[in-house]
Amino acid sequence: MRAWRHPDIPVLPGNSEAPRLYDTATEALVLAEPVDVARLYVCGITPYDATHIGHANTYLAFDTLQRVWLDAGYRVHYAQNVTDVDDPLLERATATGVDWRDLAASQVDLFRADMEALDILPPDNYVAVTEVIEEVADAVAQLWDDGLAYAVAVDAAELSDTAGPAESAGSDIYFDIAAAERVAPWRLGDESNLDRAQMLALFAERGGDPDRAGKRDALDPLLWRAARVGEPAWDSRVGAGRPGWHIECSVIALKELGTDFTVQGGGSDLIFPHHDMSGGHAAALSGHPLAGVYSHTGMVAYQGEKMSKSLGNLVLVSALRAGGTDPRAIRLALLAQHYRSDWEWTAAALSAAEARLEAWTRAFGRATDDSNGEPDAAAKADEVVAALRAALVNDLDTPAVLRILDAAAEAGSAEPELVALAIDALLGITL
Repeated sequence: MRAWRHPDIPVLPGNSEAPRLYDTATEALVLAEPVDVARLYVCGITPYDATHIGHANTYLAFDTLQRVWLDAGYRVHYAQNVTDVDDPLLERATATGVDWRDLAASQVDLFRADMEALDILPPDNYVAVTEVIEEVADAVAQLWDDGLAYAVAVDAAELSDTAGPAESAGSDIYFDIAAAERVAPWRLGDESNLDRAQMLALFAERGGDPDRAGKRDALDPLLWRAARVGEPAWDSRVGAGRPGWHIECSVIALKELGTDFTVQGGGSDLIFPHHDMSGGHAAALSGHPLAGVYSHTGMVAYQGEKMSKSLGNLVLVSALRAGGTDPRAIRLALLAQHYRSDWEWTAAALSAAEARLEAWTRAFGRATDDSNGEPDAAAKADEVVAALRAALVNDLDTPAVLRILDAAAEAGSAEPELVALAIDALLGITL
């Protein structure tokens, strides 16, 4: 699947360092230092109602991470999926009378346009789940053969007549957590640090089925859903059906990035069950941890509630752009919040970003001496750049970056063109 245009990134004099990121698994700041190439996987969208500000907040955070790595001299290999077949997408397609494939394609196109307008760095591998059905089925078959998966019977009235010859055909296939924990370098909760009661509550809330009869453990996640009447399905080694949610990302990440990659990223609502479970699948398949650092962005609220498709309280990037909002102002409104914080989108936040963009443009957007004849009072551009780098390597502290630039804009700069270059390279904002 094609991604979108890659923006030009200026090269600054000097170099940054590998950043320290908050690691969800260890609950501490750790050095996100690549061994060779910086390898990053960020979970992509389920393509309906794309792209809201919460999406943009997540992808901008990992855009910033990549810019820090690039400024430090590392090469970056970035992969992202698109969950273009899943229950929420199918439900929306049914409710609206649109073919699920057409709905997915239209929303992916909208997402691409929004990401390109925001100058978000595109993934090197942009992979739809429907492009890797065979690889996912092979992974499920491997887990089955290794004794790490089991079948749960489905009511015959629900099944389509294309089950296939596999031993597990006509049944849903589940991951056996207990069996995997005995053989893989993984334990449930390694990443999320949740207790069982917390897990059960979130599992039920976020697509799990803890009350499904026939499961060995209430938390065992679905690997493969047997073909149902009226649902899309693919023939495979494990019978006709379609993938479960978590195994998709495991397979795509292992295929494109290999094991032990640098950072696994996503929104904090993916910590459990999605990232805990996908890490378990990957460890069971490969015998290695999935990633070195697990990094998550905070949730964005609107009108007092977490912004979500289910609630319908979405602020869409496309709607803001259609209303004349400068995408650079959207970036600045997001960068004003620390990527790990939970916060609320407001019109005031956008207005403040627009005012900041205007002030920076006046201060740095032209190659003139803005120090008003007082060089001692002017911000030295090389010191500004050093301060920006120091803030960014400290857990991507973009609010501190904005404060540094506000102060420099107020003081004036003898080299505004260098500051403007840094704003473009590190923050993705061209003045």
